[in-house]
Formats: sequence, structure tokens, C-alpha cells
Amino acid sequence: MSELINQLLPEKILFWHWWAGAVGLLLLEALLPGAFFLWMAIAASIVGALLLLMPDLGGELQIMLFSVTSVITIIGAMQWRKGRPKQEQTSTLNRRGQQFVGETFVLTEAVVAGRGKLILDDTRWGITGPDCPAGSRILITELNGGSMKFELVPE
Repeated sequence: MSELINQLLPEKILFWHWWAGAVGLLLLEALLPGAFFLWMAIAASIVGALLLLMPDLGGELQIMLFSVTSVITIIGAMQWRKGRPKQEQTSTLNRRGQQFVGETFVLTEAVVAGRGKLILDDTRWGITGPDCPAGSRILITELNGGSMKFELVPE
């Protein structure tokens, strides 16, 4: 086995060989995303840093350190990912008005004949609900296309 490793490896592996390998693994991660090669790249960086501090490490020991460090970082990442809480919030991407449902706002214009306008952020939304004067507090209850339904908030 050691003869095979010696044939495959250059005469002397330097720290920057490991760092170049780490960059190559990061490029693989960018092309084939899955957060697998990332952890191997971190392991290669660690071995490169160890080799910078201890330049007399043999080639077989470096390969063994890389293998063990890769396994540790991959298993550690999997455990970390398991422990993170799941994101329960659903995305409002392409449904921008959905973020305002359940929120309270103050009208700047009166609602007449059940229709009015409300400016939120940089958008002017059509609103429907009971007639009320400007300055009234409203609660957005539903998004219906480009229009929002509201209820008056008792004061």
C-alpha cells in the first residue's frame, strides 16, 4: 500500500499542495453543490496548515490526517445540520403582499364606498372594507390578487 502511495504522490508534498487541493475541492462544491466537498476542502486546509507548522510530516501521515479530518468534518456537519431547527416560515417570494396580512396600519386616505388606497413600502395597494376616515387603524385580513381586505381596529 505504501508503495502505491509513494508512486502517486510527488517526492515532497508541501503545504500549498493541500491548499491548492482545497481550492479545487471548493470549485467542485461550486459545480456540484451538496455541501460535501466543502468539508473535504476544510480538511485539506487543516492538513496544509499542520504541514506549514510541522514540515516533517510524511506523505502517508498526511493522507491519513486528511482522511480522518474529512470524516470528522463531514460527520460534524451532518450532526450540526440535524440539530438546527427547521424553518417553519413559508416564503412570500412572488407574493409580496402576503407579508402584510395580520399587520395593523393607519390609513392616510379615507375609504369610500368600500374601496381605498394604502401605501406600504413603495407600493400603492388597493384595499377593500368598511368605509372609514383617514387616520383610522386597520388590520389587513386577506390578500386577494392586488387588493387587500381589512377590518377596522377598535380604539
